[in-house]
Amino acid sequence: MLFGIDPILGPDLLHALRAMGHGDELAIVDANYPALSKARRLVRLDGVDAVHVLDAVLSLMPLDDFVDCAAFTMQPVDDPTAIPPICRQFRQVVEKRASGFKVESMERFAFYDRAEKTFVTIASGERRLYGNIILKKGVIRPETG
Repeated sequence: MLFGIDPILGPDLLHALRAMGHGDELAIVDANYPALSKARRLVRLDGVDAVHVLDAVLSLMPLDDFVDCAAFTMQPVDDPTAIPPICRQFRQVVEKRASGFKVESMERFAFYDRAEKTFVTIASGERRLYGNIILKKGVIRPETG
C-alpha cells in the first residue's frame, strides 16, 4: 500500500501506467469484453466496476491535450446516438479528473480495433453494457518556478 494511490491500482497496473509514453492508449473494458483474446497486455481487476477503475487511473495519468479527443466510449449497437448511463458516469469522472476534456463515442467494431492496439487493457468486473473506455495518455509538464 502507498499513500495517495487507490488500492485497486496494483503493481502490474502501476508498472504499465508508468511505462506508457505520451500518446500511448489504454482500454478499460467491461466483463463481457473478450479481453484475454484481444489484449496485447492484460491487467485484470475482477470485481471492480469500470467507473472506479477510470477514476483511479485518472488520479495518476494525464490525458493527451495535443489531440482533439483523448477519451472514447463504445456506441450502443441499436442506437448510436444514445448515451448509456455508464457512459454518462465516465463523462462525469473525466470532467472531475481532467476538466475540459470531452469524451467521444465510437462505433463498436472501430472501438474493438482501436482497443486491440492499446498499450494495456484493464479488464474490470463491470457488468453494465457498454462499460468500455479508451484513454490516450498525455504529458506532465515541468513545474515552473
